[in-house]
Amino acid sequence: MGESEGQHARWTAPDFGALFVVSGPSGTGKTTLLREAFRVIPGLEFSVSATTRDPRVNERDGVDYHYISHDEFRRLLDAGALLEHAQVYGNFYGSPRAPVEKAIAEGRSIVLDIDVVGAHQVRSAYPDAVSIFILPPSLAAIEARLRARGMDDERIVRRRIGEADEQLAHAGEYDYLIMNDDLASAHAQFQAVIVAELHRRARRASWLAAARS
Repeated sequence: MGESEGQHARWTAPDFGALFVVSGPSGTGKTTLLREAFRVIPGLEFSVSATTRDPRVNERDGVDYHYISHDEFRRLLDAGALLEHAQVYGNFYGSPRAPVEKAIAEGRSIVLDIDVVGAHQVRSAYPDAVSIFILPPSLAAIEARLRARGMDDERIVRRRIGEADEQLAHAGEYDYLIMNDDLASAHAQFQAVIVAELHRRARRASWLAAARS
């Protein structure tokens, strides 16, 4: 979508939005693809997760995370009010269902950037979620990208390669696969999936009604 801004300049929000679940190993360019999609596709937003950890410097409640107590997190979990959850270093993280459903009802779309375990939970809790997996050309390409960053030591690089292999084993569970072997092409494919999903007939009933009025 080399003319992304022009293509989306006359964007009309759908009658209701979508929940997009995006996964992919570290080093596949997932963050780059998401950042550009948020820039050019109106009404696309990140889900704000809830967490039991304390805020860090410059983090804002309701923007970076919803900061809640362990008891409140447990209450949400027991009530089925979380689409997915995980425990990391003694703290809990999860995606509240209510804000996602509110956004979708208002014609906005929510993106969850999560791993394959979280994605499985979301698909179980919200079967209408649209899942997209970002593929690397190969594990060797991931290794090359991780080393090119120069940010991690050898132990972390090897661990992330192992994690990538584990995630790739679940790629076949996703609705869409995007191969990021060429960034411009990957941007076009990724945005095309999102835009197409938001133009499904079920999301555009108002257009049909208007066309026949």
